[in-house]
Amino acid sequence: MDVTALIVAAGTGSRMGEGLPKQFRPIGGKAVLAHAVDALAGHPRIGAVRVVIGPGQEAQAQAALGSRDVGSLILGGTERADSVRAGLAAVEGEIVLIHDAARPFCPHSVVDRLLVALEGEPAAVPALSLADTLAKSDVILGDPVDRSSLVRIQTPQAFRLRALIDSYEHWSGPSPTDESTVARAAGLRVALVEGDPMLDKLTTAADWARAEQMLAARLTPRTGLGFDVHAFAGDGPIMMGGIAVPHPRGLAGHSDADVVLHAITDALLGAAGLGDIGEHFPPSDPQWKGAASDIFLIHAAGLIRSAGGMIDHVDCTVICEEPKVGPHRATMRANIAILLQLPEDSVSIKATTTERLGFTGRREGIAAQAVASIRMERKP
Repeated sequence: MDVTALIVAAGTGSRMGEGLPKQFRPIGGKAVLAHAVDALAGHPRIGAVRVVIGPGQEAQAQAALGSRDVGSLILGGTERADSVRAGLAAVEGEIVLIHDAARPFCPHSVVDRLLVALEGEPAAVPALSLADTLAKSDVILGDPVDRSSLVRIQTPQAFRLRALIDSYEHWSGPSPTDESTVARAAGLRVALVEGDPMLDKLTTAADWARAEQMLAARLTPRTGLGFDVHAFAGDGPIMMGGIAVPHPRGLAGHSDADVVLHAITDALLGAAGLGDIGEHFPPSDPQWKGAASDIFLIHAAGLIRSAGGMIDHVDCTVICEEPKVGPHRATMRANIAILLQLPEDSVSIKATTTERLGFTGRREGIAAQAVASIRMERKP
């Protein structure tokens, strides 16, 4: 079956109480919308993912999605029905999955169950049973409600595309809260499949804290190593850890030859499996001649966070006879913490000598080695 996932991300997120709509807010460094897209795009049976956004949200959506392939963004309306109708008019294929962007974690097993159900029915939705006691409410607690026949309906919801389009053409009520309501009103049978707590919607601040915890449980620790060396050449000062360290001699390098930032950048890239600094900033490229190494470090950190990763700690050892690192250690540490958006106690800077052995012992240059500890999301 030709399957397209349509993510509805046109809401304003007003119930969160903040200006930025919740689908564009980050969880673990990656926007909620990006999490939702990645979860569905990674399923082997989903051929395309499309996104519906609200009026004026183009820049926010582009920033959240980066280079992810979602085709052209689809402009929705003020009501959910308007947005879904716009999305249905823009997609093709036999099957469509309608998904709320505010449900960022979609297990592949739920998609599998939905597609199996569609082999015999025109529509299918994930549902969870209710565990809590239900009761009517007023100023005081009212009568209990029998929960045995009640379920919580989630998304993604799966439909034969033509059947859902026809259902919306016959819909005349207020904007529905989900598409199964429209399908049932048109007389379609809607199959129920087992849902998943991972699909609970983000609505309140408490939901946000829960989502952060859920993401942390999906992250796996990784460690990367970095090493860099530069020879003394020319006049000082020396760039080290992003600050200028007074010294009569400078360091030779295509960029600003900051051994500390270069070593940490390589450690971060290595931990994330993203190659090395030379792949991202080739020394053969003239645009990086004399460039500040802050650019390289910020780039590596951004790649990790955009992939849903978190940087936990970086540790760098400077190897040299001169200059003395101690007087500048605290300033370097504070600067690197700012560049990486980390607390200072997540950055360590140390220094040692080689007891006058080797090129550093002969005062011919400076070396640095770094270790980075990060956490990256496990693939579903």
